Amino acid sequence: MHATLVLNVVGLTPALVGAATPRIAAFLASGGARPLATVGPAVTCSMQATFMTGLAPRDHGIVGNGWLFRDLMEVWFWRQSNHLVAGEKIWETAKRRDPSFTCANLCWWYNMASAHDIGLTPRPIYKADGRKLPDCYTKPDGLRGELTAALGPFPLFQYWGPGASIASSRWIAEAARHVVASRRPTLTLVYLPHLDYDLQRLGPDDPRIAKALGEIDAVVGDLVDLAAERGLRVLLLSEYGMSAVRRPVHVNRALREAGFLAVREEDGLDMLDVHASRALAVADHQLAHVYVAEPGLVAEVARVLAALPGVEAVLEGPARDALSLDHPRSGELVVVAQPDAWFTYYHWLDDARAPDFARLVEIHRKPGYDPVELFLDPAIRVPKAAIGWRLLKRKLGLRTLMDVIPLDATLVRGSHGRPIADPAHGPLIASSEPSLLGEGPVSALAVRDLALAHVFGA
Repeated sequence: MHATLVLNVVGLTPALVGAATPRIAAFLASGGARPLATVGPAVTCSMQATFMTGLAPRDHGIVGNGWLFRDLMEVWFWRQSNHLVAGEKIWETAKRRDPSFTCANLCWWYNMASAHDIGLTPRPIYKADGRKLPDCYTKPDGLRGELTAALGPFPLFQYWGPGASIASSRWIAEAARHVVASRRPTLTLVYLPHLDYDLQRLGPDDPRIAKALGEIDAVVGDLVDLAAERGLRVLLLSEYGMSAVRRPVHVNRALREAGFLAVREEDGLDMLDVHASRALAVADHQLAHVYVAEPGLVAEVARVLAALPGVEAVLEGPARDALSLDHPRSGELVVVAQPDAWFTYYHWLDDARAPDFARLVEIHRKPGYDPVELFLDPAIRVPKAAIGWRLLKRKLGLRTLMDVIPLDATLVRGSHGRPIADPAHGPLIASSEPSLLGEGPVSALAVRDLALAHVFGA
């Protein structure tokens, strides 16, 4: 077996590789690079599940970063149990081939309750008084103490939110260095999310992206050097390319105005009433699953959605399989945005009635993905003082909300999820073993077997 390092450099595309990324460019030139052909929605959880299993979303069941759990009638995003992913995972296949094979999964999704040997994933501590403390979950549990002692606590507030920065990807990379040295896994999967932040904040065409590219280039370059020192093979890939966007589409507001989506007033605020809604959208970047309570309403709901500016397609029933989404977890309808548009989860019609969590970094309570969490409210004149004051009140035992997130969806400049026609702006895959890549684009469905070929040989 050949020990192999898989680097998931989120958002990296051929068009972004250049002067700002000399070390990544050198790796691509020396090893070999190909376009990566996505299947299903090009979003994190769906793509990673495909990489892990070699299956499309219709088969592994991860139809997005979140969906409506119909048995509970609750919308949940960013779950962590590996039991949600159907199909045989790469580490299970490899162990059948050679029981001595070991796998380290460092911050790829569905990290918990998994059969891999070594795991690392963000796992905050939620205190009863509302505080959220940075921490992580590891397998084995002792690895958590080792990493915290060596690197400090997992940098949660630099992993997501207005403070998201290179610090989180650098911490994960250093954790990978520690695991490779101390555990020597056969296969090490490393998630490096840094590019995702400014690509959404600024858009892929903004020249300021060069700073983020340079930062991730240094991190990737160091890991490639580590692999060379230790004789590891390297497979570098990305999950999706980012589209420049200029208009948010408030699909749930449209459903509410048409009489399909219901809200419940709680303390003067509008809360989504999933149980009473005849149709609701679970927004996820440039796709939305729309759940329709009665079969007779599907055509009418589809007409409402198709008429929205910014909507490119409304897929129903078997037509959803154009995106590999003909699965029971999918909505009765799947809505696809036009290239310059993306979907918000917003269901309120007046910002004064938005739920209190709308102004927080609150990925588990929001019934949809919210990239506006990457921004501080521009109406706050002195953000550091505002945040410091809120933190001080919490330390004094006072209850307060970290309500610093704006409700202006037009701030977002980059999104993803829909297919990208131009390979230069789509994801890529590169290898230290160019003979294994073959000719032409590599399908996302082939990534699992390609990684196994790096370990076991073609």
